[in-house]
Amino acid sequence: MTKNKIFKTDIDVRFRDLDAMGHVNNAVYFTYFEEGRKNFSHEIFRASDPSEFRFILAHICCDFLSPVKLADRVALLMSVNRIGTKSFGYEYRLVSRSDDSVVYAAAESVQVCYDYNENTSMAIPDEMKEKLSEYTRR
Repeated sequence: MTKNKIFKTDIDVRFRDLDAMGHVNNAVYFTYFEEGRKNFSHEIFRASDPSEFRFILAHICCDFLSPVKLADRVALLMSVNRIGTKSFGYEYRLVSRSDDSVVYAAAESVQVCYDYNENTSMAIPDEMKEKLSEYTRR
């Protein structure tokens, strides 16, 4: 098993993402992070139906470092910053596709594994922990 992998997904900046100043609106960054979680879950956990997403978002925060404009070609880099008993954390960096040292935003989120039938949190399944651990950076 390879550790310290980085998950990368390209993000297309849409005209509708812009605010009156021609920058991507701050709220849209959270949609970009959501797209990252969706793509990560699809590619790594093979989840394709909403019922297969076995977690809920408990917390998210973002540092806005540089404005994104319509012509910018961006990518989202994701890694796992912690794995607990019931929850795990993602780190995000929204970067330039051509130079990932150009960072537009840095964020973190906490996801809690959740049993939607029982409406309660649950332990992270072992197979999920194993896949998450490949992307752990710490």
